[in-house]
Amino acid sequence: MLLRSRRLAAGPLAIGLTATLGATPPAAATTTPTPRTGFEISHGARWTGQDEEQAFLAAVDRGSVRVRIDRIGTTAQGRPLQLVRIGAPAPAGPAQIRRGNSVLLICSQHGDEPSGREACLTTVRDLAYAEDAATRRFLAHTSVLVVPTANPDGRAADTRGNADGTDINRDHIALHTPEGRAMATVLRDYRPDTVYDLHEYGPTVPYYMKDVLSLWPRNLNTADGVHREAAALSQDFVRPAVQRAGYSTGVYGIWTDPETGDPVQQVAGDGQERILRNTAGIKGSIGLLVETRVDALTEAEKADPALNNRRRVDSHLAALHGAFTFIGRHRSRIEAATTAARLAGYADRGPVFLGGADNEPATEEQILSRPPCAYHLEEGQFAQVREELVRHGVVWRRDRDGVVVPLRQPLRKLIPLLLDRRAGYHLTVATPLNVCRRVVGGNG
Repeated sequence: MLLRSRRLAAGPLAIGLTATLGATPPAAATTTPTPRTGFEISHGARWTGQDEEQAFLAAVDRGSVRVRIDRIGTTAQGRPLQLVRIGAPAPAGPAQIRRGNSVLLICSQHGDEPSGREACLTTVRDLAYAEDAATRRFLAHTSVLVVPTANPDGRAADTRGNADGTDINRDHIALHTPEGRAMATVLRDYRPDTVYDLHEYGPTVPYYMKDVLSLWPRNLNTADGVHREAAALSQDFVRPAVQRAGYSTGVYGIWTDPETGDPVQQVAGDGQERILRNTAGIKGSIGLLVETRVDALTEAEKADPALNNRRRVDSHLAALHGAFTFIGRHRSRIEAATTAARLAGYADRGPVFLGGADNEPATEEQILSRPPCAYHLEEGQFAQVREELVRHGVVWRRDRDGVVVPLRQPLRKLIPLLLDRRAGYHLTVATPLNVCRRVVGGNG
């Protein structure tokens, strides 16, 4: 593969994203030098350090009216968890963002997968400083939210898990980790239309070795419209954008026959509700997982790890370009799908699935064909799970001996996954109620 510096082609939603292969960042509108990451400064020889990241983000924040940075949590080792808000100008807060279209980038949940973080950092900078009309139009209609390093302790240690060894991407239901709690709060407060999760993977030759893999929410509780748009994001936009950039693509978790391309075996990517792309789908967002290949592909990359590093980041940027194009072209469809998904809970109709996936039908035991109208929690139970319910955004009402959690609310299909004894990752075993009075308001 020929590695080269390049800007993405001009045109609708090119939005000035630059490959980080030694390319010069977009010029600032002032004489202040444009911030560069440690990765860029070293031409990919090393990953950006934590102190460099903090200095980089602070400089972008100072230098652009489009950017605001919030601290959304603190890791076990005291590192900041941050959310970058980008718009034209920077959106004031959750209420403003919820009134329009928004995309949330979650970068490097696994600390030993750093290329997504580098792609996110340069994307923040490029959106902040780009002067082209396409970027301005894009940001006038879409708020971009970025968690640049979702696992700072893991990134510092170069480990998959956080400081406690927990895989954060398996903690989006239980919310045991500060990282998981911070991301749940962002999902609750901002309700992003699209949640885009950047990862890396190691191949299994010859069955599983594409340059970039992607996957939508497979969980069966994902609303049809959200599932349809998420699949379109993956198959009709991210994959073609990656291919146009010269990379091979495939579906995450599916081994394929190297000669025919037919599926051979599913090895990952099921419908577990605790994985971010699935949690996002259940909560009414268009979720997508994107994974780039980590191992050296050529003799040149083996001889010079910087070439390998730059290719990993560049392929992420190509996929991001496809995602932004999708948002620009499907904006009205995205908003219709996510709004409908969240309003559907008020109708309180239809089954809830405790297992299965879009390519693996649920068994009879995994289907709540007639879910209860609510779940009852005793005071002791409620005290144990109250923070998690708050972080998820679940509504409840008090009664004489505890609380009642009605299903008639936007998170209807999430609630049994949290409270039903049959759910694989439930927080507690609540009592299902089949006779309920209508709840007006709640959480008090």
